[in-house]
Amino acid sequence: MSPRTVLLHEIAGARSGDKGNRLNIALVCRDPAHYAAVARQVTPERVAQAFAGRKPTRVVRYDLPKLAAFNFVLDDVLEGGVNASLGLDGHGKSLSFVLLEIAIEIEG
Repeated sequence: MSPRTVLLHEIAGARSGDKGNRLNIALVCRDPAHYAAVARQVTPERVAQAFAGRKPTRVVRYDLPKLAAFNFVLDDVLEGGVNASLGLDGHGKSLSFVLLEIAIEIEG
């Protein structure tokens, strides 16, 4: 089979939350078979590019292979956090959708 391009939301789910000015996004593959492709392509650098408009100062990825999941931590993307931000989403709950729009290649 040849590779095909998909958006992450087609193969994974995500949930985001906040701690101060830090955003956490859990990304969970629906099929563990996609874990390796996601691990290769959804790097901290790629996530930083996806969130470039929010100017993250640091992106860290934690791998959870037994869960076919990842946790991304992005610093300084919530405009100061829920108590300081004038943004509509100071908690960052909707920001997982930015991550889920990343395109990757999978076999199939």
